Amino acid sequence: MFPQRLDSPQAYGIAKAMMDGFNRHYRLFRTESARSKHRFETADWHGQQRAQRERIEFYDLRVKECTMRLEKEFKADSLPMDVWHQVKLHYIGLLVNHHQPELAETFFNSVTCRILHRTHFHNDFIFVRPAVSTEYIENEEPEARPTYRSYYPSRENLFETMLTVVDHFQLQREFEDLHRDVRHVLAAIQGRLDKARLRANFQIQVLSSLFIRNKGAYVVGKIINGFHEVPFAFPILHNDAGQLYIDAALFGEDDLQMLFSFARAYFMVDMEIPSAYVQFLRSLMPRKPRTELYNALGLAKQGKTLFYRDFLYHLKHSSDKFRIAPGIKGMVMLVFDLPSFPFVFKLIKDYYPPQKETTREQIKGKYLLVKQHDRVGRMADTLEYSEVAFPRVRFDDELIAEIEKFAPSQLEISDRDGDGQQEVIIKHLYIERRMIPLNIYLQEAFDTGMQDPRAQQQMERSVIEYGNAIKDLVAANIFPGDMLWKNFGVTRNGKVVFYDYDEIEYITDCNFRKVPQPRNEEEEMSGEIWYTVGPHDVFPETFGPFLLGNDAVREAFMRHHADLLDVEFWQSHKERILAGHVYDVFPYDVSRRFSHAHEDRGI
Repeated sequence: MFPQRLDSPQAYGIAKAMMDGFNRHYRLFRTESARSKHRFETADWHGQQRAQRERIEFYDLRVKECTMRLEKEFKADSLPMDVWHQVKLHYIGLLVNHHQPELAETFFNSVTCRILHRTHFHNDFIFVRPAVSTEYIENEEPEARPTYRSYYPSRENLFETMLTVVDHFQLQREFEDLHRDVRHVLAAIQGRLDKARLRANFQIQVLSSLFIRNKGAYVVGKIINGFHEVPFAFPILHNDAGQLYIDAALFGEDDLQMLFSFARAYFMVDMEIPSAYVQFLRSLMPRKPRTELYNALGLAKQGKTLFYRDFLYHLKHSSDKFRIAPGIKGMVMLVFDLPSFPFVFKLIKDYYPPQKETTREQIKGKYLLVKQHDRVGRMADTLEYSEVAFPRVRFDDELIAEIEKFAPSQLEISDRDGDGQQEVIIKHLYIERRMIPLNIYLQEAFDTGMQDPRAQQQMERSVIEYGNAIKDLVAANIFPGDMLWKNFGVTRNGKVVFYDYDEIEYITDCNFRKVPQPRNEEEEMSGEIWYTVGPHDVFPETFGPFLLGNDAVREAFMRHHADLLDVEFWQSHKERILAGHVYDVFPYDVSRRFSHAHEDRGI
């Protein structure tokens, strides 16, 4: 431990420069998020998609800028460690009364790690644990907008109150019929209040900023009555004439969990105090980890920080071992898990079978594509880490042997801290939420027997969801590439999500073709492909033999999704996307839409 001294003006200058770097980052991040409201009002869907992609890059760009400044102005990479200890203490002082202290601490960690070129630190140099509380942070400026607004209606003026809720967002676009929409919302609310006595604390709390993603803007809040709290969200969309309308009323934790799913793109939200938004959202979804809420708000680096802290805490309070993940092994990715922890760890192998013509950089590019793209609830978000250390004692020997065989360049085993405890260091990996592989989920139904109605229902629902997942991906301009059942997973809510990204392509980059008619008997009887196939050629009619070997699965698939085997389905959607059309893919069941809502779902 270094002495607690603050006698270096150089240390203060570094701390101030780092704080300036973070403040610049969050100012740009917030400005871009706030602009999403104007893009929504003007139906600038392509601009919205571009902004969502570009905002993801903001953090790394600002870290790089700050690092370069510190190295140029302070020769920071050659300073002694006691100066860096003082830098941290000065930085803590600058966090007093800051509105985003947890984000600023993470920014400090990123810059410090990059300058010192180290991967292991103790709490003297970086914020292993938070130093400043985020509880009850308020913006005390007179004109500041509160995190949420509270409304206190009676049964008699509930209609007027809901009109006021919408009016407070000051949307610069005319509603088709707001009174009609509010009546629909109230009808949904009344179903929950009709038989309830309104208590003294009856109120509606609504977050002050809209949650904007893709083509929708969401009003998010909760109804409080006595001891009961009901979360809600109201999606606002554009009709074909460019007018606004409220499309549905979502209620309860499950609906909100779907809206904030880890398989969806990040929201654009104008937030002065992000921790206050996270705290409010956790009151709506108490089972949702804070890491996923920060991710959903576009603050992915903070999500990674919290995830790693949660992971270290779990390691300390568990004793099971990392193992090779159950299921069919991948040709490109090596996957392992810790049974007691609800995530899987994926690393890229060093070499692949001949049929996989790819490279490590290409695979990393595919994962980055997914990170930046609209995931429409059908592609799992990933957390990407480098130089991750695990206790060697927690690794199954079979797993170590598997990594040594298939990904030796990604493995280091050493005693870097000199304490006699070996560590496994993985050079680069991705972490995803664990799901039940769809092939295993289907096999469970087959093992039970199709005579059992529940097994039949499980199989049918899985096949329907699988086809819906592919169609949602098509709407987002994504061709999965390898569509085998094993590359899809089933979430806790029964949604089917794609998670194998090494072969994905944009729909618009694919060439969808019919299989040519054989020109002679020799070609017709050939067991080999006798026609030419380009690198981006796709033949949808050939999907069947790979996917539909089981008669029950084939019958269900052909009933609900036979169009996926038709080249016209794929080609028509490619042409619409190329023409600039942006499909609607709703983060809620279509049956939840109000009766006036337009029926064009896009697919």
